[in-house]
Amino acid sequence: MSILENSSLNGLTVHVAASRLAMGTQAASAIANEIRTCLQRQHGVRIVFAAAPSQAEMLAALRKESDIDWTRVTAFHMDEYIGLSPNAPQRFGNWLRHTIFDHLPFAAVHLMNPDNDPARSAVEYAEKLNEAPIDIVCCGIGVNGHLAFNDPPADFDDPLTVKIVHLDDTCRRQQVDDRCFATLDEVPKHALTMTIPALLAARAIFCTVPGSAKKEAVHHALLGSIDPACPASALRRHLHCRIYLDVDSASGL
Repeated sequence: MSILENSSLNGLTVHVAASRLAMGTQAASAIANEIRTCLQRQHGVRIVFAAAPSQAEMLAALRKESDIDWTRVTAFHMDEYIGLSPNAPQRFGNWLRHTIFDHLPFAAVHLMNPDNDPARSAVEYAEKLNEAPIDIVCCGIGVNGHLAFNDPPADFDDPLTVKIVHLDDTCRRQQVDDRCFATLDEVPKHALTMTIPALLAARAIFCTVPGSAKKEAVHHALLGSIDPACPASALRRHLHCRIYLDVDSASGL
């Protein structure tokens, strides 16, 4: 099928941009508008960010958006490796610091720190997330259809907010293909992640997915059945989810 630049597909609003840069700029503009709208009606905004190369263009553009009072924005991230050095550049908290957190005057930035006791860290991070509603989730889709580090088959009814997961080989291979790690052996086998229900509890979701490596996952997420075998298909259960693609990631639609 062919998909228009802006269209509705199985309940999702889908935007296809001519380039990866244009995709990131368009997604950032929409996210910025959502932040401004929230700040007009409430004291603060709580946002969850994904950390991945797929988000780089969007986050760079979001940093440049004007008329946002970042001192009223609290930031979280959705997953983190277990077993990496606290200073490792591959740690998602460190990547997000470098990419956005250190560039803007957030009210607070809450990082996952699973170093000494991952199970306790999962509970404590869940408590922070659950202190108030999450307004916005900014996410991507993995090559195996994962959301955060919820690899298939995902639990769409998970009672937890944050949990320890074992990463499958496809997910770990993506980290090498994205040039985050030199070899598969370097990629951790375990991580903390927000669960599918925790992500879907956000009031608005903005999903940014560039690249031809993601076209099959995008196809299954948008056109296949809503199935734990493709965790990202759960996005179709959300009432306010927007998908941002480039021509490569949309080529399977």
